[in-house]
Amino acid sequence: MKKSHLRFETEVIHTGYNSGEHQDSLVSPLYQTSTFTFANAEQGAKRFAGQEEGFIYSRLGNPTVKILENRMAVLEKGEAALAFASGMAAVSAVLFALTKTGDHILCSRGIYGCTFGFLQLLKNKYEIDHSFSLMNSMELLEKEIRTNTTCIYIETPINPTMKLVDLELVVSIANKRGIPVVVDNTFCSPYLQTPISHGCDIVIHSATKYICGHGDVIAGIAVGKKDFIEKVSKTTLKDIGGIISPFDAWLLLRGLKTLPVRMDRHCENAGKIVEFLRNSPKVLSLYFPGDSDDPEDMVIMKKQMKKPGGLVSFSIKGTKETAQAFMNHLKLIKIAVSLGDAETLIQHPATMTHAVIPREDRIKMGIEDTLLRLSVGLEAWERHY
Repeated sequence: MKKSHLRFETEVIHTGYNSGEHQDSLVSPLYQTSTFTFANAEQGAKRFAGQEEGFIYSRLGNPTVKILENRMAVLEKGEAALAFASGMAAVSAVLFALTKTGDHILCSRGIYGCTFGFLQLLKNKYEIDHSFSLMNSMELLEKEIRTNTTCIYIETPINPTMKLVDLELVVSIANKRGIPVVVDNTFCSPYLQTPISHGCDIVIHSATKYICGHGDVIAGIAVGKKDFIEKVSKTTLKDIGGIISPFDAWLLLRGLKTLPVRMDRHCENAGKIVEFLRNSPKVLSLYFPGDSDDPEDMVIMKKQMKKPGGLVSFSIKGTKETAQAFMNHLKLIKIAVSLGDAETLIQHPATMTHAVIPREDRIKMGIEDTLLRLSVGLEAWERHY
């Protein structure tokens, strides 16, 4: 993608779309079509052979989807992007593209439950191994990278413990070995963090979350260098078929326009909730990237994030049943997985999003039975009586 010199707040509204190419429509049109016609047989042959640009079939490309991809590439400071039917479709496509039988993936200490499940599938069916690292020192990374490590996979902040990974530290080691660094940037969105700017190679989003922002789309995004994105497009995406629908892409474009405004409100509300939880005698531990009680994470946050984000995790005193009873007594806050919606959501990772992970591994990741994850919404943070 051509480098943009616009401010982020302008890019999310205008970048990647020229109304003059779409009948002067102010809003990006929805191309709700499965296939595209050719002027003649020769043109069809040229497009299939890659000798002429143009759309063929919506599994291979669609104008509405392309506008979304172009915009996301610019926002994430990448060369190109691909949209998928879900965040896990993006995760699996990228990891399939970077690995083969006998390879190893080094992961951050803590990942989304379904990502963990996919890594187990790769190990059990294709003998692609993985391991977890704190990634908090050069010495540790040098020790844990293997000769067959072909990918480093990071969540930062980590779901759901909010622990941060120093991206520049990881990149400094990975570059020496020629190992690509993949970052799940779902919790931040490109408004708060752009990993490619810190030297990472590929960024993944569950666009279901902050990119959409309204809880009505399931989608994924991958951003990286043009040659890698084209490779994934022509292989994993095309042949496995985890494509996004044009309508969902259109909804994401609509959601993106308010991303900066929404993220500012999410972050503001989260800061207020953190202040409240910190003073609660029922809260045992608090996990938040902007929490001054963790000086190491504070340094990393200030270096690579614009703001701490809109997610807060905390452990309450008691047992799993105590945590569940606490959730059941909430009045306004909804019990639901996902995040980034206008509504404030709470969930219990040990029995919900990370239930697939064996308890021993969950504990190593810091996911205790009393841990709760709060996605702070856009409501007024304080109730008025």
